[in-house]
Amino acid sequence: MSVLTIENLSHQFLDKKLYDDTRLQLNKEDHMGITGQNGVGKSTLIKILTGQIDADEAQISWQKNISLGYLDQYAKLTPGLSIRDFLKTAFDEMFKKEAQILEIYSNNPNDEELQKAGKLQETLDISGFYDIDTKIEQVATGLGIDALGYDNDVSELSGGQRSKIILAKLLLQQPDVLLLDEPTNYLDTNHIEWLQGYLNNFEGAFIVISHDYDFLEKITNCICDIEFGKITRYTGSLKQAFKQKEENKKTYLKAYENQQRKIAKEQAYIAKFKAGSRSKSAKSRQKQLDRMEVITPPESRPIPKISFPYEVTAHSQMLMETNNLVIGYDSPILKNEFNFSIISGEKLVIKGFNGIGKSTLIKTLIGEIPSISGTVAVSPVIKMGYFKQDLKWDNKFDTPFEILKKLHPEAEQKVIRQNLAKTGLTAQQTLSQIHTLSGGEQTKVKVADLMFNDANILFMDEPTNHLDDDSKKSLQYALAHFEGAVVLVTHEEDFYDSSWIDKVIDIESLSKS
Repeated sequence: MSVLTIENLSHQFLDKKLYDDTRLQLNKEDHMGITGQNGVGKSTLIKILTGQIDADEAQISWQKNISLGYLDQYAKLTPGLSIRDFLKTAFDEMFKKEAQILEIYSNNPNDEELQKAGKLQETLDISGFYDIDTKIEQVATGLGIDALGYDNDVSELSGGQRSKIILAKLLLQQPDVLLLDEPTNYLDTNHIEWLQGYLNNFEGAFIVISHDYDFLEKITNCICDIEFGKITRYTGSLKQAFKQKEENKKTYLKAYENQQRKIAKEQAYIAKFKAGSRSKSAKSRQKQLDRMEVITPPESRPIPKISFPYEVTAHSQMLMETNNLVIGYDSPILKNEFNFSIISGEKLVIKGFNGIGKSTLIKTLIGEIPSISGTVAVSPVIKMGYFKQDLKWDNKFDTPFEILKKLHPEAEQKVIRQNLAKTGLTAQQTLSQIHTLSGGEQTKVKVADLMFNDANILFMDEPTNHLDDDSKKSLQYALAHFEGAVVLVTHEEDFYDSSWIDKVIDIESLSKS
């Protein structure tokens, strides 16, 4: 049974046609993943479904009386509201019913009012109203929110922490249909596994956009891939979908080439005989060509070729060393001290659950925030590059070209365009306002920023968030082959392995020792 049907979907943004008379259907049993390269319109699809933007053309039909849950990572949070009270807002309708019951009993109710109160009470009992605290704790623990402290003010949370509690509230609401856009971006491995279990047991339908293919493989039973303005549905696992997609691509390319050969042959015949004794035949063939439904030529998307310039140092030279380092802001995040070193060319991963202090450790190492105690000894020859995970811009109306020109005023325009192109951004995207680009396209601008200055150590804080598969592969290759040192934070464990990583610091294990 269909809970959502989209017909004749067309939408254009600037000079790019995202959707060209395509369709999509979501059935009651569908656990659907949405895939596609950066900028093809995945998040735009969700915004169309939630009414945030209007498609140029579309017929969208939802099943009547269906409840929809959307992961809005930019939802406003009320200052002064605690995390626990925010999560309780998922049950606002139940609390309203409880208030109605209390009001009825406080005003000498008659039989009719008592009957109404009884029905309301029965509704609360069936819905599990009196187990709300238990439900909150189950979801909060599963997503690691309990570690943040239930009494903390929601307005003081980081971007990743905000996303967590918004996701938790959405899951507590238990809608009929879930719409999730990159739900794993701020989750560590343990919490991603919990979310996988939750979604696999979810009785309703859901649509999930994610570039974490390992996650999609474990939670979906169908895939809708967006490419060249069309949405193609595949039944089965992600691996099966991509295998079928590759076969379809070969079939499409073969049909296109065959048709092009036929068109060229017919055009040659028409040109040769249009004025001769066979002109009638030539005109007939021209009419056939005019009526032919020409196959759209396969588009070629730019392939990222990321690389980072290296500042030459002695191979065995010590770049950085910590001594009894304690990190935090007003107070220590961890009771344990950090004692480790980073030498030239060494590749290091920092892992641990979200909020435990991975980003804080990096900010302390690069000197952005002071340590609580202990020291960080830095080599005088060190030259750092830093990828910061948030997508914040001084002026959202600036284009990627303008942003990088301001950051690197000495750089030639040609070099700026080349570095942006190396990330896979098109000429049009480099001249579009930054706020109009997708999360993956904005991330590529930040990657391009690191290509201007030589460095001998790169600090990469969740660089894979939002990136499509081609871009992640190129970034992985660039980091693995960078001659300098790399300090990497990522929740995607399949992004790194022992073939190019020398050391792993598990903060979670450290916090328990």
